[in-house]
Amino acid sequence: MQLGDVLWSLFVIFFMVMYFMVFFMVIFDLFGDHTMGGGAKAVWVVALILLGPFAVLVYLIARGNSMAERRKAAMEKAEAAQKAYIQQAAGSGAAPADQIASAKALLDSGTINQQEFESLKAKALA
Repeated sequence: MQLGDVLWSLFVIFFMVMYFMVFFMVIFDLFGDHTMGGGAKAVWVVALILLGPFAVLVYLIARGNSMAERRKAAMEKAEAAQKAYIQQAAGSGAAPADQIASAKALLDSGTINQQEFESLKAKALA
């Protein structure tokens, strides 16, 4: 086997992998789009299977902007969910006034001293 054959094989394999990545990205976007009806999705799937790279290219040209918007919305939704989970897990969901009030209740009951109350108050206000 010559060096040219090896390079050509690597080139072909690289573009096959790229094509299948884009193909499946289009398929996932197609079924994740809730604005398109079932008949239109069926037509796109048949076109993607029969026409292959040409249909993928047409899909990317025709629906590329909405595809990017859906991906951006999904990423923002996931980021908001992650942020909410982190806040919930860290326990910082309470407002500073609520934290100070609960610290004051602990101070009044004698569970903490004045120095610990001041520390909790400073942490809540920070």
